[in-house]
Amino acid sequence: MRLHLLRLSQIAIDLVVLALALVLAFLLRWEFHPPTDVVGRLLLVAPYVVAFEYLVLVAFGVRRFSWRYIGLREVARIFLAMLLSSLVLLVSRVVVGELRADFPYLRHGLVPFGVIFANFMLAFGGVAGVRVVRRMLGERSDARRPATRPTQRDAVPTMLVGAGQAGVMVAKELAARPELNLSPVGFLDDDVLKRGTVIHGVPVLGTTEELATLCAQHGARQVLITMANVPGAVVRRIRALADEAGVPAKIIPGIYEIVGGRVNLSRIRDVAIEDLLGRDPITLDLEALDEFLGDRTVLVTGAGGSIGSEICRQVARFAPRRLVLVEQAENALFEIHRELAAAYPDLDLAPCIADVCDAERVQQVFAQHRPNAVFHAAAHKHVPMMEWNPGEAVKNNIGGTKIVADASHRFGCDTFVMISTDKAVNPTSIMGATKRVAELYVQTLAERSDTRFVTVRFGNVLGSNGSVVPIFRQQIAAGGPVTVTDPEMRRYFMTIPEACQLVLQAGSMGKGGEIFILDMGEPVRIVDLARDLIALSGLRVGEDIEIVFTGTRPGEKLFEELATDAEHADKTSHPKIFVGKMAAIDAAGTRSRVEALLKHAGDDGATIRSRLGELVPEYTGAAPRPKRRSAPAGRPLEAH
Repeated sequence: MRLHLLRLSQIAIDLVVLALALVLAFLLRWEFHPPTDVVGRLLLVAPYVVAFEYLVLVAFGVRRFSWRYIGLREVARIFLAMLLSSLVLLVSRVVVGELRADFPYLRHGLVPFGVIFANFMLAFGGVAGVRVVRRMLGERSDARRPATRPTQRDAVPTMLVGAGQAGVMVAKELAARPELNLSPVGFLDDDVLKRGTVIHGVPVLGTTEELATLCAQHGARQVLITMANVPGAVVRRIRALADEAGVPAKIIPGIYEIVGGRVNLSRIRDVAIEDLLGRDPITLDLEALDEFLGDRTVLVTGAGGSIGSEICRQVARFAPRRLVLVEQAENALFEIHRELAAAYPDLDLAPCIADVCDAERVQQVFAQHRPNAVFHAAAHKHVPMMEWNPGEAVKNNIGGTKIVADASHRFGCDTFVMISTDKAVNPTSIMGATKRVAELYVQTLAERSDTRFVTVRFGNVLGSNGSVVPIFRQQIAAGGPVTVTDPEMRRYFMTIPEACQLVLQAGSMGKGGEIFILDMGEPVRIVDLARDLIALSGLRVGEDIEIVFTGTRPGEKLFEELATDAEHADKTSHPKIFVGKMAAIDAAGTRSRVEALLKHAGDDGATIRSRLGELVPEYTGAAPRPKRRSAPAGRPLEAH
């Protein structure tokens, strides 16, 4: 009831404002002494003009705008609506003027040009003005609310770094939300033209190079980086300056977390390793993804894993008809199902405990749910573990992929997307070789199936289960040492959400048979990653935490590759996705060799490596050597 009264009152205010603007425009035109016939003309046209202007506002969506949070975007929409209605009135005035000689009674509907112009300015100012006044009153009320106003002693003096768009939003949010207990003392920005200006009451004091001096002068007890998607090198430099100043550095969320022109300051956090490796923001073709995933049944294997669970989160954003979660581990499936059910209560979720190596169970799942799109993320991924268990790598990475891919073909799925790895390129490990064989098998199906079979290949993802970053953190928490295999070991890194967004985009682009390769940026030295994590923990390398080099492990390369020379990866319509040209293969021969390999998955490691070499001639793996010394605790494992 209260909401209806509020809506009705807003409609009434708009109509009154439009009517007053028109009356005032007529009065201004005749200097507040309009002739009698002009008054009659005003009374005749006012209802039609006001009703038309209000309908234009409704058509432009102005009625749906929140008065409490009116901003420049909404004011611009109001301006366009009033401009369009004024142009229509102007055209009507010209037409009526041409016809009044033949139809004299039309003179009563004439609205003078001067009135139309004055009405445009007054109506725009009035409609926008009442909303601005409402916002100002609301913000003043919030600021005076005693329950949320912190004392000066509680508020933390904070230096804001970055006076750009995100910084402006932060300053506005801090002014509106005193309960956050943050007191901005000033901005730092390397644009010298901004120095001396004031942004929402916060002065721009100087550049980032003056951070230590200005923090001391103004009593800042922390630094807040207010730049969205800032490059990692910049974050690293600002954090180093903050360390020198003896103040902690925090950061706002990335631009993808800033919604509707407002930043969620409750998610301010310490600088993380993802920030130091910052990359350009990803832009997605949302229309293509909505067509690919919206109102369709999507199945994800390995749904409880690092990559699979994030794919589920990303897919859920596009409102699929049903999301089928296929996972072998009961606890992992329970967690992702619970999370998605809470975040998307209207989404039809189908949690399925299933092993992708169990052909009968996979057939049952496909027959029951008939998925339109399949994302195959289930795999054994740890390089040393697969060297010690080559048969299991063959069963899961090759056999599991074959079973799921065959089911996708048999049940007429539109698209099958296989998640692969850079370790499949010129592989030196069992894991890489088995993923390469899986790629080849998917390629053989692409040549004879109506299903679009595509592969997406990328490098390591930060923070995935068993990956190097969480293991380094565990070692740091235990007091060290942090173990790195080789000082020159380098890897490509990408955040999990970033990788999964690009996987979805590549899946929507594929026509069948392609290998899509994600742009991973520049490779990062693992030892530099370790140093950054130690520094982020507030410790010093050598003094507090030691870095120990342990030597490369079985199957490891110092450098990873994303594509072979023969694939000649070309650009696609998306700047961060490349497509490799697939070399022709003997499809029938590949399938028969895959079948033979699977039958011998229980053989000894040497036999399995030999058979893998027949399928992947570039595979250079060798049997793992037995260890002659105990490895340091927490030896880092590579991410998939």
